[in-house]
Amino acid sequence: MDKPALKPRARDLGLPFPGNPGPNNAITDVPGVKVGFTTLTDPTKNMRTGVTAIVPREDAGEPRPVWAGQYALNGNGEMTGTHWINDAGYFIGPICITNTHSVGMVHHGATRWVINRYADYFTHEHAWAMPVVAETYDGVLNDINAQHVTAEHAIEALNSARSGVVAEGSVGGGNGMICYEFKGGTGTSSRKISLGEDKYTIGALVQANHGIRPWLNILGKPVGQMMSEGRLLDKETGSIIVILGTDAPLSALSLHQLAKRAAIGVGRGGSPGGNSSGDIFLAFSVANEQSLPQQCGALVSRTELNSNIIDPLYLAAVECVEEAVINALVAGEDVVTFKPGGSICLALDTDSLADLFR
Repeated sequence: MDKPALKPRARDLGLPFPGNPGPNNAITDVPGVKVGFTTLTDPTKNMRTGVTAIVPREDAGEPRPVWAGQYALNGNGEMTGTHWINDAGYFIGPICITNTHSVGMVHHGATRWVINRYADYFTHEHAWAMPVVAETYDGVLNDINAQHVTAEHAIEALNSARSGVVAEGSVGGGNGMICYEFKGGTGTSSRKISLGEDKYTIGALVQANHGIRPWLNILGKPVGQMMSEGRLLDKETGSIIVILGTDAPLSALSLHQLAKRAAIGVGRGGSPGGNSSGDIFLAFSVANEQSLPQQCGALVSRTELNSNIIDPLYLAAVECVEEAVINALVAGEDVVTFKPGGSICLALDTDSLADLFR
């Protein structure tokens, strides 16, 4: 995994986010979840892009369903594999996030990685791979038409996936992204909650590339209106991908409902979900590990939380997403734009932000 940035995270600046985060305040606090990156930066080639990989759990040798639900607040974007998720309630393999013009290459690499990971299964069964690959547009900071990302970069990101601390900001697929006209990118956060007599963890990872400056609201303060210098855009042209992971045992319906709550977390930051934005969200659960349905008998059983007690999990999801977006922002650095050339995409001024909350 790329070395985490040394800049302080949002909580380190004194921002009073609610909720109880896990030890890393990251999606990797969910047991078994790993994150990896390939980050591609070369100013001589106008290259600032990459791949982010999420491996939900360690199930090499035999593919196991990862129960999931998906929701799109605004659909001007792509997330592959979701037709089957919406029908079957699960996916197998990894999740990757990249730029808009690299979905095909990353899908090709992720498919090869899945075939190699489950080699015996793909050799002896009529098997197919449908990895989840999502995107946001990085063409302001990166020559997106050059298609710098290759299948091998996706495989590299997947092979680098690790648990523990997750790098943020200009890493992986977030490398070329802009959020509320500040430098955006990759951000993550987590929460620990109790439901009934059991304790669970939920985490979010975002690729934040959405919003215009006047919209930005941080914990109730109109930060975008207070820090209006250096604007780049006249209208919303970006997107945000949100991945929520949990160890809570949830039905496919509850996971779909959980994915919806990402929209509230994004909205807390000020974005209404613009018409040109791809605001696409996925929630998965690593609970109820079992063989694929075609390898099971006529009856299968899973444990599911009673939806009547699930509100604390919904709230935790909203809090995770809200904080993950701000973590992506505070990790930013000033970057020269590619199109139009020569402008500066400013980093959010973290000293001024901290002053607002002192």
